[in-house]
Amino acid sequence: MPGALEAALARRSWSKVTEEAPTHDELLELVAAAGRVADHSSLRPWRLIELRGDDRDRLGRAINKAQGDKGVSSKTMRAPLLIAVVASYRKSHKVPRWEQEAVASGVAHMLSLLLDEAGWGVIWRTGHYTRAKAVAKAHGLKKNEELLGWLYVGGKPPRSRPERRKAIDARGLVSRMP
Repeated sequence: MPGALEAALARRSWSKVTEEAPTHDELLELVAAAGRVADHSSLRPWRLIELRGDDRDRLGRAINKAQGDKGVSSKTMRAPLLIAVVASYRKSHKVPRWEQEAVASGVAHMLSLLLDEAGWGVIWRTGHYTRAKAVAKAHGLKKNEELLGWLYVGGKPPRSRPERRKAIDARGLVSRMP
């Protein structure tokens, strides 16, 4: 099994996936691991919503409604499994809202790494409609919650040529205090 460094270096976004997806039980195992991200005061200020089948149609209608369109957006049909990432803010004197959102984002990113390493194609999608009332209502969000986006998950299609990822030059991104 590859280590965390190898998994992070191999990670890429999969905009096109096949119709296979992890089962609910497989997803639960990965979410249990992803939930181990750094979480000040162990607030768990996040939750995930699993969307499959008709749930994707309901979301597609909500997205179109948010954009003033009728019908069902085809965007939600790009993967067999969508995982809505929700920041679920908790009252805390120690942990500010921004830090709680960072935890929810960390869970989403960790889950995307774990899904990728398990052989699934994943892309994190967002959009201006993540904050739309119709979309929030479709997800059953509470007043203390915000939708951060969705992980679109499916099988990795065969590649006709190897992926060439551009290396990141960390020297330009890490500095010392002035």
